[in-house]
Amino acid sequence: MDNEFESVRIAELAMLDADRLDGVPFGVIGFTSDALVTVYNATESKNAGLRPKMVLGKHFFGEVAPCMNNFMVAQRFEDEDVLDDIVPYVLTLRMRPTPVRLRLLKATDCATRFVLIERRATN
Repeated sequence: MDNEFESVRIAELAMLDADRLDGVPFGVIGFTSDALVTVYNATESKNAGLRPKMVLGKHFFGEVAPCMNNFMVAQRFEDEDVLDDIVPYVLTLRMRPTPVRLRLLKATDCATRFVLIERRATN
């Protein structure tokens, strides 16, 4: 899969194995309906400085990314049945403020919800 941050579909992401997800040039975090992390690719691990074993099985909004536990990100997964939106955002947890684009993905026919993270080239 090429850098398809803006066009990749949730069904495609859900079908990729860990090796393919690790090759994606943007961060991919997948989680269950109760926000437990089930997918954490190598790109996001490298960018965030967190090893997958520290993240997998943890509550995404409570333990992994509390800076996203707000109306702009977490609440949208609660409120919307279908979600596919790109949001300009600034990550602040455990790092200097880092401008990113988040892509929020949720579908009624997919058990996994995703947050994709595209960091700006200024890193």
